Amino acid sequence: MTSLQTEHLLHLVSSMSKTEKRSFRLHVNRDQQADEKLFVQLFDYLDKSKSYNEQELLSRIPGIKKSQLSNLKANLTKQIMVCLRLLHRENHTDIIIREYIDFAQILQNRGMIKASLDTLEKAKKLCLQSHNTVLQYHILAEERKLESNYITGSSPQKAKKLNDDANEMMGHLQEYDKLSNLSLQLYGMYLKHGYVKDKSEHAYIKEFFQSQLPNIQLDQIGPYEKIFLFQSHVWLAHMTLDFVNYFRYSQKWVDIFEDQPLLIKEDPVLYLKGLHNVLNALYLANKEEKFIEYYTRYVKYGDQISPSMSSNLGSNYLLFKYIHLLNNIFLTGKYEQGVHEIKALEQVLKSNEHEWDTNRLIIFYYKVACVYFGNDDYDNTLHYLNKINNQTISDLRLDIQCFARILTLITHFELGNEYLLPYQLKSVFRFLSKMENLQTVQREMLRFIRQLPKMKPHHMTREFKKLRANLVKLEHDPYEMRPFLYLDVISWLDAKIEKRTISEVIRGKIAARR
Repeated sequence: MTSLQTEHLLHLVSSMSKTEKRSFRLHVNRDQQADEKLFVQLFDYLDKSKSYNEQELLSRIPGIKKSQLSNLKANLTKQIMVCLRLLHRENHTDIIIREYIDFAQILQNRGMIKASLDTLEKAKKLCLQSHNTVLQYHILAEERKLESNYITGSSPQKAKKLNDDANEMMGHLQEYDKLSNLSLQLYGMYLKHGYVKDKSEHAYIKEFFQSQLPNIQLDQIGPYEKIFLFQSHVWLAHMTLDFVNYFRYSQKWVDIFEDQPLLIKEDPVLYLKGLHNVLNALYLANKEEKFIEYYTRYVKYGDQISPSMSSNLGSNYLLFKYIHLLNNIFLTGKYEQGVHEIKALEQVLKSNEHEWDTNRLIIFYYKVACVYFGNDDYDNTLHYLNKINNQTISDLRLDIQCFARILTLITHFELGNEYLLPYQLKSVFRFLSKMENLQTVQREMLRFIRQLPKMKPHHMTREFKKLRANLVKLEHDPYEMRPFLYLDVISWLDAKIEKRTISEVIRGKIAARR
C-alpha cells in the first residue's frame, strides 16, 4: 500500500500537462547538483510509470537508497509546487498579492522601509480590484507594524486612516465570516439529509437560517459576502423545495459574476457552480425550454474557455456538464438517445480520473441507472444501482441511497426475479431501519412491492391502478413530492397499466405539457 505522501505526489505528477512537465525540467536543470539529479530521475520514473512499485524504482535508479526516498519525495513535491506557482502566477491575483507581501517583508529586513510600504500599496490595489478582504486586512497589519516600528515620514493622518481602515475591514471580515459559515453549514445539511421530509424539519431549517443570518445591508457588503448570502438562500430554497427562490437566488449569484467579469477570472469554479444551480432549479421546476437555453449557454461558455482551463476548472466544468446532460435526458424523455450520450460519462466514472467526491458519484450512479431504466435496460440499471447498494457510504445522501434500493426492487420485478424480492426486501428494510421519518410514498411503494410475489397475474393491472391512485394524491404534497424528483413512479405505473414503455409514457407527458 502506498503512503499518503506517495499518493499525493503521484496525483500531482499525473495532473501535470506536457507544458508544465517541460517547464519543470527546465526549472530544475538550471543547476546540476547531484541531489537534484536524483529527484529529477524520480520525477522521470513517476512520469513514465503507470503504477508505483518501490522495488522496481530502487532497482532502476541505483543511486537512490531506500532511506532517502521520503526526503526525495518531499523535495520533488516542493520543487514541482515552486515551478507551478511561478508558471501560473499571472492567472491568480491572490498569488501575486502574497508575493508582494513577501517582497515587502524582504525589503523591510534590508531596512528599505519606504520601498516596503510602496510594495504593500501595490498589493493593496490588487486586493481592492479582486475584492480580497482577507489579504487586505493582512496588508493593513503589515502597514501598521511598519508605521509603529519605524520613522517613515508619514503624516499623523496616516496613523488615523490605518486605524479607521482596520476597524472598517474588521467589520467586513466579521460579515464575511458569518455569511461563509452560514452557507457552509446549510450545504452540509443538504449533503447529509437532502430535501426536507416534513413540517418539523422545514421549521427547524428555517429557524436555523434566521437565527444565523446576520443583520446586514446588501448595498454595504462586498461581492463575495453577497455570494455567500445568496448561496445560503440557494441551499435553503433547494432543501425546502422552494423552486422559485432556488432559481431567483441562483440567478443573483450568477449576476454578481457577470456584472464584474474580473470575478469570473478570479474564481471561475464558483461561477460555474452558480450556473449549475440555475440549471438545477430550472430542471426541478420542469422549465424545459429555459433549461435547454441555459444548458446551451453553459456548453458554449465551456467551449470558449477550454483551451485555458486548469485541471480543476476542467473537472468541475465536466462535472456540471454531465449532471445536466442527464437532466436534459429526463426533461426530454429521450432515453434511447440518452444511453448513447452518456457513454463518455460512463468512461469517466469507470476511470474516476477526476476523483469526484462520493456525493457526486452517488448522484451519477443513480441518474445513470435511471437513464437505463427509462430505456428498459434493466441489467445496466442494476449494475449502477449496485454501485450504491454494495458499498458503505455512511449517512451521506440517505435520500438517494433509499430510492436506489426501491428502484432496485422494481428492477428485479421487471427482470422477473420475483424469487429474489423477499431477500431484497429484507435488505431494504434493514437499510431503512436506519432512517427516520419514512415518507408515505416510500411506505406505499414498499407495501406494494412486498405483495408482488403473492399477486396473481390477472390482478396486476388492478393493483397497479390502486397504487397509482394512492400516489397521485401525494404528488403535489410539498413534503411528499421529494420521491417524485428521484423516481418517476407514476410514469412507471402508467407504463405497466397501458402496456407501453416508460419512455413512451414520459414523452407523451412532455408533449402534453408543451
